[in-house]
Amino acid sequence: MVSAAFAVLMLTGFLFAALNGTMAEVNQALFESMEQSIELAISLAGILLFWTGVMKTAESAGLVKSVANAVQPLLGRLFPDIPDKHPVFGYIASNMAANFFGLGNAATPIGLKAMRELKKLNGNQDEASRSMITFLALNTAAITLIPTSVLAISMKHGASNPTDIVVPALFATVMSSVFAIMIDRFYAGRRSR
Repeated sequence: MVSAAFAVLMLTGFLFAALNGTMAEVNQALFESMEQSIELAISLAGILLFWTGVMKTAESAGLVKSVANAVQPLLGRLFPDIPDKHPVFGYIASNMAANFFGLGNAATPIGLKAMRELKKLNGNQDEASRSMITFLALNTAAITLIPTSVLAISMKHGASNPTDIVVPALFATVMSSVFAIMIDRFYAGRRSR
């Protein structure tokens, strides 16, 4: 459905450009955006590979298991379906820590690894488990102390004090996480009836 809507939008845009005589501008914008897309994909691939390697090294060194054991009491309440001392707790905690420090590019591969482990616990079913839904809600509404992307954009555009966003962003992300947990618990309770 989304593909069909996207195709209709593209065709409508090209038709409108042809009728208005602005096809040259559309072609120029198309090629510029392709170049930017390729640059973005290559830079993201490098970051993704780096953090995947870091997680593999941490896993081999036993750090993921140690983190999993340390956060088990807290995360065990949020994820009651996950068996005690399961390594996925380490991935979930690492993902939350990366989001907390504004390292979204680091959080992505860690979150993907956590979701793969949660899917294995779910018997590789296509339907999301309660733990997968909870993790997705927490990851989406992650508490962020340092919004690095916003700070970088603010500094790039010459903001006089780019760190003014830190306290409001922390408050907003704490509130979003609280509401995400509340809504998740509400719907988890309804599903279990």
